Amino acid sequence: MPKFVLTYHGEAGGMPTDPAEVEAVMAEWGAWYGSMGESLVDGGAPFGESSAIGPDGSTTVAPASLSGYTVINAADMAGASSIAAGCPVLKNGHTVQISQAIDM
Repeated sequence: MPKFVLTYHGEAGGMPTDPAEVEAVMAEWGAWYGSMGESLVDGGAPFGESSAIGPDGSTTVAPASLSGYTVINAADMAGASSIAAGCPVLKNGHTVQISQAIDM
């Protein structure tokens, strides 16, 4: 079954500090992961600081728009899109990019 990488894009807002809010956020992610069943390959992680290296070797601060990832199995792009539609980042104004990972 094909693998798809879901990458999350949007300005990082950081995790809440209130324990009740943290618990609510984690419950949303846990429910989404649980809804995927065996389609979940790697729950991924949020991203922190990042940098970019240009073709000339120079290093710059990368834009903060890439905020995390998840890897899933799905029969096709439509199936992957259906799973991505439930991602908790969407309600924060972020987008989810879906990319099929090509076996080499």
